[in-house]
Amino acid sequence: PAETAPPADPSARERWLRLSPEEKQALRETLGAWKALPPEERAELREKLRRLRELPPERRAEILERHQAFRRLPERERKELLERFSRFRELPAERRAQIRAAMKEIVKAGPRERARYLENLRRWREMGPAERQQARERWRERRGR
Repeated sequence: PAETAPPADPSARERWLRLSPEEKQALRETLGAWKALPPEERAELREKLRRLRELPPERRAEILERHQAFRRLPERERKELLERFSRFRELPAERRAQIRAAMKEIVKAGPRERARYLENLRRWREMGPAERQQARERWRERRGR
């Protein structure tokens, strides 16, 4: 079939011929997924790729490594992260900015502070909605709100 034939362009053909059968299949699947996208999404992805190419090589390498690390995660974890990111994107811009600022502080914090934060996060996740509300109220009282 035409979709499995090597490309006509000589340099693309050489690259195609060097691919393993698994790589060729992955490329076919990617191309199929690309073709299935609506034109607006393709345009958006092209723009993202254009911006990516404009970045300094070290930043592109960092982004690629993060993407590869994400792809190595088990499917369940990838889905969970995507759901969390989707919920994050639905937040008001001001709240997203607050969260980003807090995360930067956590990254800059020392190991002891980071461990304390992670322990608090673990406890928070174990709380039910009523407990979380009480914790919020106690925190606001301590801050003088």
